[in-house]
Amino acid sequence: MGDSATTEAPAPDAISPPAPDSPVGVDAGDNAVNGLYPPHRPGRSPRMIGEVAVDLGFADRLAVEEAVAAARAQGRPTGLVLVERGVLRHDQLARVVAERFGLDFVDLSVYDLDMGAVSLISAETAKRYQAVPVGFGEDGSLLLAMANPTNVLTIDDVAMMTGRRVRAAAASVEDLNLLLTRLTQMDESIEDLVEEEGDEQSDDELQLDEADSDAPIIKLVHSIVAQAIQLGASDIHVNPEEGDTRVLFRVDGVLAPAATVKRRMAVGVVSRIKIMAELNIAEKRVPQDGRFALTVEGRRVDIRVVTLPLVNGEGVVLRILDKGVKVEGLESLGMQPTELERFTRAITRPNGTVLVTGPTGSGKSTTLYAALHVINDGDKSIITIEDPVEQRIAGIKQMQIAPKAGVTFDAGLRSMLRADPDVIMGGEVRDRQTAHIAVEAALTGHLVLSTLHTRDAPSALGRLIDMGIEPFLVSSAVDCIVAQRLLRMLCTHCKRPQEVPDSVLEEHGLAGAEPFEAVGCSRCGGSGYRGRIGVYEVMTVSERIRALILARAAVDELVEVAVAEGMRRLRDDGLQKVRDGLTSIAEVERMTNSVL
Repeated sequence: MGDSATTEAPAPDAISPPAPDSPVGVDAGDNAVNGLYPPHRPGRSPRMIGEVAVDLGFADRLAVEEAVAAARAQGRPTGLVLVERGVLRHDQLARVVAERFGLDFVDLSVYDLDMGAVSLISAETAKRYQAVPVGFGEDGSLLLAMANPTNVLTIDDVAMMTGRRVRAAAASVEDLNLLLTRLTQMDESIEDLVEEEGDEQSDDELQLDEADSDAPIIKLVHSIVAQAIQLGASDIHVNPEEGDTRVLFRVDGVLAPAATVKRRMAVGVVSRIKIMAELNIAEKRVPQDGRFALTVEGRRVDIRVVTLPLVNGEGVVLRILDKGVKVEGLESLGMQPTELERFTRAITRPNGTVLVTGPTGSGKSTTLYAALHVINDGDKSIITIEDPVEQRIAGIKQMQIAPKAGVTFDAGLRSMLRADPDVIMGGEVRDRQTAHIAVEAALTGHLVLSTLHTRDAPSALGRLIDMGIEPFLVSSAVDCIVAQRLLRMLCTHCKRPQEVPDSVLEEHGLAGAEPFEAVGCSRCGGSGYRGRIGVYEVMTVSERIRALILARAAVDELVEVAVAEGMRRLRDDGLQKVRDGLTSIAEVERMTNSVL
């Protein structure tokens, strides 16, 4: 069923896009580990491509025989024709090729890349050979993902370049091309990273880096940072485990494995990050905080670093603050018309306090920046104090806190009150001193914008009272509170209608809705989601609510009155976005279940 031409790997431009429904078919006999599938039979099989495809259950025998006949008539590789006709997907073809030659198949959409291995050859070299080193075997051999794993010349060349024995593995051509594109972009970003880092170092350090610019650890750290920025990650987690160290990226609010760093290199990676953040590399027993700045693809990126002395070694968390991301306006945030009108009315008042609440990473700063863009009409003096200044806005005086110099939130707010402001934006109300100054500013004729960490809008009032602010001051100063979360948006390329019984829809408050569910495709990295949108709970402090504050009423009473006056709860806003086809029921449950 097929001839020798079927062993050739199909050209990238001859492959149809994969079907977004199911991954590579595997039967019960598979023993896959981390996306690596060993062959069922060692050594080369006498069977042809078509026969292997049928035996693995990937294709119907009649469809395969027709494709084989067409391939022979046209003098073309059978594998290529099978994909063109839709009999096999690109990933299934790679699995079939691996099975025929007794090689491993590596699913690059699942496999945890070892960045130490990836960094052994340049992206340009990998692209030329259509092969990427992705990991190491237990015997120290190099696992090489290849579009054509039978190309012995490529295997020999990579072995000579790396000084390691190479173990070839078949990989999907499309997945390999996506990885090569990422690696090429990372290499371009690394040049910017090294250049920016060099500008901020001393002469001795710069000379050392120039001499060691090809050192594996330096390149590995730069690759990890560049990859995270390319993927739009908000955080990088370097987690030491008993064996290797795992690197995870938080993309769209969800942590996902990104790479594995071998134990012998893990200490060097952490030390390199600490050097970049100007931390003490000799101190490993206590947490440390630092930061550094980079320029990537022409835009400045601030990175905040926290080290943690963990049981299995020193861990690091890097928070990425991309200053190239601009806020377009309140309309782009995703507020419903009613909530948008309430919020706009609050921020355009001449005085009072507007608080935005939610956990870390819920988009509070983005909402405040959007508000500043609305009120920054040139007629007002607007001063901000932030940690750090995430976005620079023309016409606004922005101050960054510097605790070592004595510039804290409360000290900065006191100074700002003497600078004749109309609007004050404080990054966060963290303690009693900051809260007291913010309330005083609102009561003396200023508009104060700030953030607070609470689970919902009504809880913010109790939080201020718990900080030591008298209820009569809270009731007089606070005008509006916004609680928010960020929901992942369904990928528009692969989302599909979800079949849900009417009784379940009614139970969730979605009677008559036609929800969609996440599927996963190459464009969304297999997650089924791409991008995020906010869900909001906007509470206006009315006279009835002010009376409840003075009476120190429970949060449940505040909620009941606020809802009666038209406040939409976070979950209700999320369900509306399910009706609009923007997100899934599962995502709303994940993000709002704790605030019901």
